[in-house]
Amino acid sequence: MGFLTDRRDPRVAVIGLGYVGACIAAVLAERGLDVAGVDVDPHLVDELRRGYCRFEEPDLAQLLRAGVDTGRLRVGTDYAAVAEADVILVTVGTPVRLDGSLADEQLRGACVELSRHLRRGQLVVVKSTVPPGTTRDFVLPLLAGGGLVGGTDFGLAFTPERLAEGTALRELRTFPIVAGGLDAGSTRDAATFWRRALGVDVVPVESLEAAEIVKLADNWWIDLNIALANELAKFSALYDVDVLEVIQAANGIPKGTGTINILLPSVGVGGSCLTKDPWMVWHSAQQRGLEIFTAPAGRRVNAGMPGYTARLILDELAALGRPARGARVAVLGLAFKNDTGDLRATPVLPAVEALREAGCEVRLHDPLVDPDEAEKLFGLRPVPDLDAAVRDVDCVAVLAHHRPFAGIDFAALPVTRPCLVLDGRAYYSRERIAELRAAGFHYRGIGR
Repeated sequence: MGFLTDRRDPRVAVIGLGYVGACIAAVLAERGLDVAGVDVDPHLVDELRRGYCRFEEPDLAQLLRAGVDTGRLRVGTDYAAVAEADVILVTVGTPVRLDGSLADEQLRGACVELSRHLRRGQLVVVKSTVPPGTTRDFVLPLLAGGGLVGGTDFGLAFTPERLAEGTALRELRTFPIVAGGLDAGSTRDAATFWRRALGVDVVPVESLEAAEIVKLADNWWIDLNIALANELAKFSALYDVDVLEVIQAANGIPKGTGTINILLPSVGVGGSCLTKDPWMVWHSAQQRGLEIFTAPAGRRVNAGMPGYTARLILDELAALGRPARGARVAVLGLAFKNDTGDLRATPVLPAVEALREAGCEVRLHDPLVDPDEAEKLFGLRPVPDLDAAVRDVDCVAVLAHHRPFAGIDFAALPVTRPCLVLDGRAYYSRERIAELRAAGFHYRGIGR
């Protein structure tokens, strides 16, 4: 079987135009492919048609606009558009429930609609993160509901999405793509498509389940590694040791095919992947009678970091003679990571809640987030002006260090002196810390 043997530039449909789908659609259109994007959200579709992009990603808005303007990218809400495609990419959201099980509503809806328009000769590629076995046992029966047979009438493969916000477009153009199919033909066709479409290396694996596990393994490792860094930071703080110095030295040892690579500690882990994928691993293992310990351990450590950060602020303020009740704290950076406006599962939220519960007056400032979304989430309206946000505060807590914050002249800020600078994700150098102290600030970081 080979569904892509007779068309050099396959036509593509992207089902789900959220962050991942929008990035993929934009890059494929840029590469010259004919792309039809489908999403059930009419407001999102209307925004894309008007050239507006709600996602904070360098160059994404321009690429989407160029795709729409040239006609390479067409967006709509009608699934009938997939009938003309050779390859259909499924990039809908796959959140988890509180018990770690897949909340399959979006995936189910997409597959049911897709089955009504699926035709012989098409290749369906799932990119949404799912528990092992989902593509075979859940997606395939739904797609076959229209009477077609997977592996005979249409191809089916899983190729995990492994993008990081802020660098997603570069990664799409360069990262190798893992492909596992329902059968050898589906694997081969998926590999052929990605090589043609993106010009990247493809790593074929022997099954749908192997490809599904690859994505979970990546995020399981990342979350657990960050948990190690966070506990190492707490441990280092017991001895007045700078954890960044420890990490830099420890990472110099060759191990396996690379080196030891401890990541960096911070206020916590957020976003739509790292906070849910380890629980997906845990729940999937539970369903088959295996108790997994590392995935929930990493989650518990990282979920505790916002509270730890808030307590660090309160303790440092107390050491400066500033009781929590009535202390003024300016939080710079509300997003879940540096240089993004994404507020999904941001660890800054529970840190702010803990400060407010302790009696602090908290002000928020973040030039990258949508102020309406931030107000809805935090219950506070961000202050648009930096000086107004920090005026007379006792603490400046940098919890997401965006590029606009790099040039802050702390000496000129109208804060109360001495003022605490809490470094939750800026990783200031020793030289920068010395400058802060010379300007009358008291510095404290996570494990520093």
